[in-house]
Amino acid sequence: MNELILIVDDEPKIVRLAKDYLERSGFRTHPAGDGITALAAARQEKPDLVVLDLNLPGMDGLDVCRTLRRESSVPVIMLTARAEETDRLIGLELGADDYIVKPFSPRELVARVRAVLRRTRGEVQTAGVVRVGELEIDLNGNRITLRGETVRVTRIEFNLLAILAQHPGQTFSRAQLFDRLHGAADGGYDRSIDAHVKNLRRKIEEDPANPRYLLTVYGIGYQFTEKSDG
Repeated sequence: MNELILIVDDEPKIVRLAKDYLERSGFRTHPAGDGITALAAARQEKPDLVVLDLNLPGMDGLDVCRTLRRESSVPVIMLTARAEETDRLIGLELGADDYIVKPFSPRELVARVRAVLRRTRGEVQTAGVVRVGELEIDLNGNRITLRGETVRVTRIEFNLLAILAQHPGQTFSRAQLFDRLHGAADGGYDRSIDAHVKNLRRKIEEDPANPRYLLTVYGIGYQFTEKSDG
C-alpha cells in the first residue's frame, strides 16, 4: 500500500486523528493547515489522495479543489462541517471524488480513502475501445479523446462514463450508478451523480444543454448513446 495522503485541515485535532488512523492502516500522511500550504505540498509531494477541508483560512477549500483540478487528477475527498447541500454539490462539480460531513468516524474516513483509491487505480478493467462519433473511450488505457484531443477528466468521471459506455442504450438509475461507483447508495446519490454528469457533459458535449453522447432518460436516470451520427 504505502500511498501518500495529504490531509488539509486547520483543526490540529482532526489532522492528528486522521493521521493516526490512516497511518495505522498503512498509509503515509502529510499535513497542511491552510490552502496555500496544501497546494505547495500537493505540487511537491505528489500525493495519491487529498483529504480536503472546505472551511480553510485564507484560501477556501473550494478554491483549493478548483486549483488542484486544473493541475492534476489527484483524487479528492472533501471534509465539511457545512450543512448546506450546495457546498457539497459545488465541490463535486469542481471534481471532488467524495465527501464526508463532520463530525465523522475516523474508520469511515479510512474506508472512504480505500474505496476512492480502489476506483482511481482503474477498477474498470474491460478490454476494448468504445467509439461513438468523434468520442473515443479507451477502457484499458483510462483515456478519453474527442476529435483526437485528450479530454481531462477525474477518475470518478471516467469510471462513470465507462460504466455507461460499456452498456450503450441501457438506462441506469442514479442509485445504480452510485452503487457501482461507491459500493452503496445513500441519501446524496441523486445529486452527486447529477453533478458528475454535468461535469462530463461540459467536457465532452459540444452543447451540454443538448447532449449528443450522455443522455437523460427523464424520471429514470442516464444512458450512453448507442448510435453514431449518420
